[in-house]
Amino acid sequence: MRPTGILSITTTVIVALFFGIYVHSQTCPESYGRYVVPDQCDAYIECIEGIPERKLCPEGLLFNEKASPFSYPCQYPIDVDCTGRPRTQPALPTEQCPHQFGYFKVGDRSHCGQFMNCDNGVGFVLDCPLGLAFNSATYQCDWPDLVEDCDADAYLGFKCPPQAEGLIAPIRFFRAPDNCQKYFICVDDRPRVNFCGPDYAFNELINACDGVENVTGCAI
Repeated sequence: MRPTGILSITTTVIVALFFGIYVHSQTCPESYGRYVVPDQCDAYIECIEGIPERKLCPEGLLFNEKASPFSYPCQYPIDVDCTGRPRTQPALPTEQCPHQFGYFKVGDRSHCGQFMNCDNGVGFVLDCPLGLAFNSATYQCDWPDLVEDCDADAYLGFKCPPQAEGLIAPIRFFRAPDNCQKYFICVDDRPRVNFCGPDYAFNELINACDGVENVTGCAI
């Protein structure tokens, strides 16, 4: 015989627990506002006239409880603190994008200058300014030696020459061997590339861009 009494009690407890959690998560602390869902970073409760409505951010975006009341509350992960709210909805990747929304690096460690802006699952490839690399930690184009997943030497095609023992300089300058208007700055023995403007070339005697007429062996 099925223990209907025990089953009934168990069901009642489960329903009561669920209902209690549900009501608690839907409570409006104030008549108007947006509030976190305790364990989920891409969901939130919006209260209008004291009536709560649970909402879900577009996949790839997260709820920022510090967002202005007049701004869209779903923002990029670098702008949101998810401490204590680790759960998110499952990823919805497409052929182009790992998430529906976000910015993502394109290429490997030796090809760091491109990134993709994913908007509703459609990817748009963008280029950093020449010589800079996309930094996934900041969503900005940065010096490649400051980007953790970029090999600056391979990306720029230049390796800083070794320094003489006992003569350690934190910053050194080198004219590019194939372009006198281009030069490398070695910062702690890792390269960055720069370019002189029109009619200027890099003068190794002064470690700066100079009029091309003042630079030996340079013809533009």
